[in-house]
Order: sequence, then structure tokens, then C-alpha cells
Amino acid sequence: MKIEDFAYIVETEKNFDEAIVSVLKAVEQKGWALFQIYDVKERLAVKGFYHEKLKIIEICSAKHANNFLNKNKLISLCMPCKINVLEERGKIKIVGMKPTIISQFFPEVNKKETEEVEKDIKEIIDYAK
Repeated sequence: MKIEDFAYIVETEKNFDEAIVSVLKAVEQKGWALFQIYDVKERLAVKGFYHEKLKIIEICSAKHANNFLNKNKLISLCMPCKINVLEERGKIKIVGMKPTIISQFFPEVNKKETEEVEKDIKEIIDYAK
């Protein structure tokens, strides 16, 4: 498996904070709910570890979540969806896990259903770019 099979990655010209705001606006515009934002750099710095900027933004579509949980509660291990904004060697990237991978682990989930979710995630990331 290649990283492209698992993650959708785009580079942006926006600075880190602008990228975060753009993702949040895109999530709201798409009608998804924001659950939580984790500042990984900050949390690790408290423990004495240094990393470049990284925030994990947890989002959810109630419609899709309900559909998947009705098929198998263990899909909750892949929830909520996450979009990460990170700095890597001075470049800002917006990254999301491709939900189509879920159908590889849970055969009761139709790949077409996960493609619908993946389309939303990609649209959020592309809009935020």
C-alpha cells in the first residue's frame, strides 16, 4: 500500500493559521460538524518533544456516521474523520484519510458509500487549499 492509497494530501500557499481557518470554513460550508481540534505540537512540547506545527481537526457527517455505525459499530475505530494541517520543512499541507479504505476492512460497507464520504473530504480539503 502506498501513502496515496491512504491519504489525500495537498500543499497550500497559505500560512499555517490561514489553512486552519480555511479548513474550518470549508467544514462548515459542507454542513459537517466540528468535533475537536488537537494541537499536537503544543501537547508534545509540554513533554519536552519538538515537532513542527500539526493540528488534527476531527469532523463528522451525522448522515454518513449513522449509516456506517448501523452496519458495524467497530467502524467507530475510524471515526470521526480527521483533516490534519501540518508544517513539513517549511511547507504547509492539508491532509485527510481516504475513507474508501474503510471498505477494505469492513466488507459490509459498500465502496460506493465510502466514495461519497471521500468526495466530501476531498472537497473540504480542496476548498481550504
